[in-house]
Amino acid sequence: RLFANTYVATALNPKGMIFFVAFLPQFIRPGPDVNTQLWILVITFVVMATINATLYAIFAAAAARLLSSPRAPRRFQFAGGSLLSAPGVSALLARRAA
Repeated sequence: RLFANTYVATALNPKGMIFFVAFLPQFIRPGPDVNTQLWILVITFVVMATINATLYAIFAAAAARLLSSPRAPRRFQFAGGSLLSAPGVSALLARRAA
């Protein structure tokens, strides 16, 4: 279901349509085989988009499991505190130019 939702959102995204209209014609050589070239590019794009959506869905499922654990809030607090403290410690230990 998550994959289907991701696929539909990607397919209906107007940015994808604009991408096809603006970007793909640059890679099509004039000649009698324009349709063949266009189909190859479209199929390649759809395959790559499907792989992207699949990997995104897999990552989202893994992230959901990780974030739903009871230890997640504590880990986020520790990571956030560490990220905020590191620049402060760095500034504290920095030597000023004379």
